[in-house]
Amino acid sequence: MANGTIAAGGGPVLDEAPIAAAAPENRGSAALHRSIFIGLAALLAVAPFVLYPVFLMKVLCFALFASAFNLLLGFGGLMSFGHAAYFGMASYVTAYVAKRWGLTPELAIVSGVVTATLLGVVFGALAIRRQGIYFAMITLALAQMVFFFSVQAPFTGGEDGIQAVPRGHLFGLINLADDKALYYLVAVIFLFGLFVIYRIIHSPFGQVMKAIRDNEPRAISLGYRVNQYKLLIFTLSTAIAGLAGATKAIVFQLASLTDVHWTMSGEVVLMTLVGGLGTVFGPMVGAAVIVAMQNYLATLGAWVLVVQGVIFVLCVLAFREGIVGLFARLLKRPL
Repeated sequence: MANGTIAAGGGPVLDEAPIAAAAPENRGSAALHRSIFIGLAALLAVAPFVLYPVFLMKVLCFALFASAFNLLLGFGGLMSFGHAAYFGMASYVTAYVAKRWGLTPELAIVSGVVTATLLGVVFGALAIRRQGIYFAMITLALAQMVFFFSVQAPFTGGEDGIQAVPRGHLFGLINLADDKALYYLVAVIFLFGLFVIYRIIHSPFGQVMKAIRDNEPRAISLGYRVNQYKLLIFTLSTAIAGLAGATKAIVFQLASLTDVHWTMSGEVVLMTLVGGLGTVFGPMVGAAVIVAMQNYLATLGAWVLVVQGVIFVLCVLAFREGIVGLFARLLKRPL
């Protein structure tokens, strides 16, 4: 928008020369992204024959969660310290309706996503009234309310959580008790969620959000209803976070207080920053790194947190763009 003018109707009009110059680069980036999606799909197809499917499903669930958070912070410029609320409540609702009501897994997951979306609408409407650190603190406070609600509410099981959640049969046909069958469902959900995020980012709505992130006063001066855009991207982010939490509840057959605890919000921030803030594929890499550390360094006990802290400090000092952000800078292509 830096080279734009104002049309007679009041909307922003960009100069044609920069657009023409950027067109070949945009086509090249689109081709690269298409290749990455195809390669990622192929990799996910063969992965369960090499690695433990349950470990892979955990990586994919948290990769989707981190991608949802990155949509809000990396492309919307809104720092949330309470994304665990939507992840965890979707997990609780999915586990409850699957176990108590006997809903099929697809309906249980939809129930969790709807819950997270509605919660996002309410919390987002409250939080977007403030900016910067005040916005972040409001999201943290609201998330803590959800945590204490989860401790006291009868349906959550308190400190025991909801255990032994049935995986059920997908559409009444596919038995998800088989780890590989469930893995491919999770892989499809992850690819679907990642593609939705990609389309959001590269849509006109996504471009407006980037403009708001970079220069909110100018976006307001151009006539955009900034708060409506913020609320929409906040809600979309919470819905996708809810999809990740709902899927996780089916995978591990468990919903617990860990899912809504503030440390979960901290972990998703760490995953996003390690992988690459403001990149499409960075949060996925960051999630894989953090989950792999938790899994393979579990024998270290509490020292895992120390190792994570060291890696985070090294990332901030050595390459602030994150792992994928560093490759994007070297390739001179957005990833």
